[in-house]
Amino acid sequence: MSGRHSAKLGSLFVIAGPSGVGKGTVIRRVRELLPDLELSVSSTTRARREGERDGVDYRYVTDEEFDRLISTGALLEWADIFGHHRSGTPAAAVERARAEGRDVILEIDVQGARQVREKLPEAVLIFLAPPSIADLGERLRGRATEDEDQIARRLDVARRELDERPRFDHVVVNDDVDRAAREIAAIIAGH
Repeated sequence: MSGRHSAKLGSLFVIAGPSGVGKGTVIRRVRELLPDLELSVSSTTRARREGERDGVDYRYVTDEEFDRLISTGALLEWADIFGHHRSGTPAAAVERARAEGRDVILEIDVQGARQVREKLPEAVLIFLAPPSIADLGERLRGRATEDEDQIARRLDVARRELDERPRFDHVVVNDDVDRAAREIAAIIAGH
């Protein structure tokens, strides 16, 4: 490696938790507190939601392209999300940023966090938890992106995901976005 590159490998922080817990909102606030923190942009086969931008919110890919990413080992982790679509983290961008000494944050689901732990045991896993399952249900209904059956399925999965909390290095309850963001920023700053 040339002398221009940082000798210190950047840290990898994983924010995971149930669908609808507010991962994206909290991470946006964390990045306002820690502007040098690099957000990894996931690839997804899901349709773009209103206001989302390709390459910023997600990299939107076809099923065929996603299959290619899996078969070539280009993803650090990936998951089938409720049988509707797949999302995953491109490994090369994460590796490049860390090699340059930058800290990277991932916003992924709980099964993806398990895959990251297996491949990169040094990653710091932070579980973002809802104050309660009832609160999570209200948040999902407030998004108005799913019907009641889909919400019920997401809540069933969330109950199982909450059982995974002991596998994480830190658990932060998202009862207040600013407080949760400050807590996560403090965890990151402490590494």
